[in-house]
Amino acid sequence: MIHTALLVAFTLVGLAVAFAFWRLLHGPSAPDRILALDTLYVNTIALLVLLGIHLDSNIYFEAALLIALMGFVGTVALCKYLLRGDIIE
Repeated sequence: MIHTALLVAFTLVGLAVAFAFWRLLHGPSAPDRILALDTLYVNTIALLVLLGIHLDSNIYFEAALLIALMGFVGTVALCKYLLRGDIIE
């Protein structure tokens, strides 16, 4: 039962990664591309959590936490750059 749920979850999150990557490459504007990059971070975190559940290992949860931290900082920095043209004031 859990293996079927994990297989479906891996498939759907993988599909979400593909759609977000397509939006990142073909986004009509810079904010769309930043949003797609943020979505890729979230989907990567979901894939790592699913992999951690599948392999019964805690290291993937720690990696997901690090990616979440870097994704948040990266998104804030890119948004500040788009709004102000400078990251550090």
